[in-house]
Amino acid sequence: MPGPDVIRLDGTVIEVLANGLVRVELANGHRILGHAPRRDREKLGALSVGDRVKLEMTPFDMSKARVRF
Repeated sequence: MPGPDVIRLDGTVIEVLANGLVRVELANGHRILGHAPRRDREKLGALSVGDRVKLEMTPFDMSKARVRF
């Protein structure tokens, strides 16, 4: 369950990396590293460049986010 200070954003996948990681570009041009929870890793394999994803990030580290579909 996410906490009350979770930031939710939308982004576009620009690169699919190994070990369940993706590089995502936000609407404002920032690029961040996204990861999927272990139970959702098989869904992450279906992602390709150009797909739209929903992200959750904490205000403490704005360079990484959790990918939510």
